[in-house]
Amino acid sequence: MTIRIGNAPCSWGVEFADDPRNPTWQNVLKDCAEAGYKGIELGPVGFMPEDPAILGAALAENGLELIGGVVFRPYHDPDAWDDVLDATHRTARALRAHGAQHMVLIDSISPRRAPTAGRASEAEQMDKAEWTAFRDRLAESARIGAEEYGLTVGIHAHAAGFMDFEPELERLLDEVDETILKICFDTGHHSYAGFDPVAFMKKHIGRISYMHFKDIDPKVKADVIDRRTGFYDACGQGIFCNLGQGDVDFPAVRQVLLDAGFEGWCTVEQDCDPTLDVSPIDDARANREYLESIGFK
Repeated sequence: MTIRIGNAPCSWGVEFADDPRNPTWQNVLKDCAEAGYKGIELGPVGFMPEDPAILGAALAENGLELIGGVVFRPYHDPDAWDDVLDATHRTARALRAHGAQHMVLIDSISPRRAPTAGRASEAEQMDKAEWTAFRDRLAESARIGAEEYGLTVGIHAHAAGFMDFEPELERLLDEVDETILKICFDTGHHSYAGFDPVAFMKKHIGRISYMHFKDIDPKVKADVIDRRTGFYDACGQGIFCNLGQGDVDFPAVRQVLLDAGFEGWCTVEQDCDPTLDVSPIDDARANREYLESIGFK
């Protein structure tokens, strides 16, 4: 079994390409390499150069492989479809240019869902027509990535979007063909939503093509859910702690992957607030060392 561990720009606080608080893309690549990783995600399209020659040279200089990239857009909003399509194609082109394999689809945060993150029983649900259109937009992005660009596309549940809770994820998987849509499974978001990451992995490991490793501080999780704290404020309060310090059972996660013969990348994502006095490179190094200590190499 060959499992490789990568990291992502969100571990440096990069959530949106145009955020003036972002570190430079050059520093993110340098820090990622210095922390001991050999692979990195693209981050939000536009953060790293879209000219393949520029980014390719920088990746090579830092000894990094591009793993994949995320289309984090409001799939729930029909008026945003042109923006979603633009991000889909731009992300897919960038990934293909560098031989990266994984395109990840995430429905971004909705004001209708933000107050009920972690509260599945209270969350507003789409009616049949809205769900069908939402599903079809996700399926079309998946089809574009898989059929037009030859990528492996995975759906990623995310707190405070309309693809958040386990029943929604399973409904989508039932309704969209597995040939175009796999699962990018995020351990932290599944716990944030109130479900058991290991149990879900055991049930769906055959469709999981890619992993995002996050851990969740249970005390912060309980507090932000109780207070209905916004997602980015929760990040600022440290809901995503270093791996091995939260409520995700990573030795059990590793065993599920091992038993299934999983091969490929698992990417650390420790979303943080870029304005805080934190040291992303130290956290990145600590996360890699923790994963090595439990058998990931």
